[in-house]
Amino acid sequence: MNNMVGLKKKGLIAAVIAVLMLLLTACGGGKGNSITISSKGFSEQDILANMVKLLVENNTDIKVNLKNNLSDNVLFEAFKKGDIDAYVEYTGTALLQYLKKDPLYDDKQVYDEVYKAYKEQYKWTWLEPIGFNDTYALAIRQEDADKYGITTTSQLAEQSDKFVFGSAQEFLNRPDGLPAIKEKYNMKFKDVKAFGAQLDYQALSQKQVDAIIVYTTDGRIPANKIKVLEDDKHLFLPYDAVPIIKDSVLEKHPELKDVLNKLAGKITDDQMQVLNGKVDNEKQKAEDVAKQFLTEQGLLK
Repeated sequence: MNNMVGLKKKGLIAAVIAVLMLLLTACGGGKGNSITISSKGFSEQDILANMVKLLVENNTDIKVNLKNNLSDNVLFEAFKKGDIDAYVEYTGTALLQYLKKDPLYDDKQVYDEVYKAYKEQYKWTWLEPIGFNDTYALAIRQEDADKYGITTTSQLAEQSDKFVFGSAQEFLNRPDGLPAIKEKYNMKFKDVKAFGAQLDYQALSQKQVDAIIVYTTDGRIPANKIKVLEDDKHLFLPYDAVPIIKDSVLEKHPELKDVLNKLAGKITDDQMQVLNGKVDNEKQKAEDVAKQFLTEQGLLK
């Protein structure tokens, strides 16, 4: 009888230990053999998060849990609470929106500033930039770029009296919007028109306007035969995409540094436009687009 009681006690203890181990393994924060990766609520972020997931699971025995479609504010709160372990962030967003620093316009200066601040304040590490810069830029129809020989914003400024600029009303009035473009480039557009949000590409293609403001990796750019102009006077902040990871996770899984840095310098602005277009325009799944790109680049075993 005593032996039976002893066996029951040992069995109970073993069961409790098993449950505790399961709970610990299931937790986020890089515990056990899993990590949590997050993304913001747009296609580019979903593609990048799936790339990170595929690289980690293809090169290690770590399981990745994805938390998708978080807003900037929700993601940053989860980041500060330690609920996520890694994600792809943009240097300009970190500098202005999260760190509340003064604007900087040199890529390296911005990277160095956010790297230092995140290391000191949050114990997170910025890895190597992926290669593309998802910032603002002026854009015109490709046919006009060819006709007038325009590739830079300065060249557009020299002939701006031939062009009608259009954007949402907000951009026309904000200090870092049209007023900043006019001041920095001495831009003198023939006319300026305001239209509703998301109507800029339509207005450009229908020739209601001749120049608009775009995000440089927007998937609609190649589909609409648009020329993105070089910001040769560096009016707009750099928003370089970079994987970032919690220091405690790197300490536990140091191999993740080399794994995530496989993306370093691998995606140009033009390539990101195409990848975004596959999701936004062709309605392909982000995970399929990510896998296809990594396979083509020889990054998956």
